[in-house]
Amino acid sequence: MIKRFRRKQENKRRYRTNEFIFSNTLRVIDSSGKQIGILSKLEALSKARMLGLDLVEIAPNANPPVVKIIDFKKFLYQEEKKKREEKRKSKTSETKELRLGPFMNEHDLMVIIKKAREFIGDGNKVKFVVKFAGRQIAHPEFGENVLTKAINSLSDVSRIEREKHFEGRQLIAIISPDRKGGLSPSHAKAENKKIGK
Repeated sequence: MIKRFRRKQENKRRYRTNEFIFSNTLRVIDSSGKQIGILSKLEALSKARMLGLDLVEIAPNANPPVVKIIDFKKFLYQEEKKKREEKRKSKTSETKELRLGPFMNEHDLMVIIKKAREFIGDGNKVKFVVKFAGRQIAHPEFGENVLTKAINSLSDVSRIEREKHFEGRQLIAIISPDRKGGLSPSHAKAENKKIGK
């Protein structure tokens, strides 16, 4: 049985260039996007060669097909750059987990809040987990106070997605970026410097 590995290439758009363009009549556009007009394939090719550029078919299904006189390598590079930019923009947010202790000191709490602010600034959700060890579970109010303090410190850039609740011996809450007041990563870092922790 012969295996064919074509899946990767299927997503890649292929462009016909120069002599490989089928149609004999073409709508020609120059590199700045200005329309030159309808030309024969030979006329369009000679125009492209005169400029030291390529003839690239950008709309093969149009009638007549649309071609552009451009530097093909540069064109492919720009297309790839555009795809990377789109991919970066559509990056899905993650849920970052931060652990708190019911009896943690102020400095340690501020370090966690600073980290949470950075995560929120990057567009991620933050899951706070207060873990109760041994007899600590007898005083859940201490864990609730620490968690409330952390959530309130981030109320300017976040909103509560899941209220405080117990899961076994853990007190959990989830916050997510507030789209109206969310900070960009650089603003989040600047804000953390203000806190000075």
